[in-house]
Amino acid sequence: MHEKDRLDRITRSIIGATIEVHKTLGPGLLESAYEACLAYELRQLGHKVEQQKPLPAIYKEVKLDCGYRLDLVVEDAVIVEIKAIEQLVPIHDAQLISYLRLSDRRVGLIINFHVPLLRNGVKRIVNNFPDSAG
Repeated sequence: MHEKDRLDRITRSIIGATIEVHKTLGPGLLESAYEACLAYELRQLGHKVEQQKPLPAIYKEVKLDCGYRLDLVVEDAVIVEIKAIEQLVPIHDAQLISYLRLSDRRVGLIINFHVPLLRNGVKRIVNNFPDSAG
């Protein structure tokens, strides 16, 4: 399976699990509650899920522990940043792009559970995403 196909399959599975969590809980809870429930759903689907994974920053070959944490990492490939806020703003995109670069990963999802309709709260961000020719 091509890397692009694998990443697309994982992100579709994450979005499906996210829909289930949102349908069950609705908006209005804390990010930590959504994170725990989404991690549970993804594990039920057979995915490897890491929660609150530390992310060091590398500066001129020096590893710095700046306290960055990735909400979820699924299959060691897709970063999921969970929000429960009124509205996503450009800094949220910038944060995820930085996390993708620092961790050398290709795709991430920002999921904002504080929306009535979940499809308005899911945003996919890519970093040097592989093309289908690979």
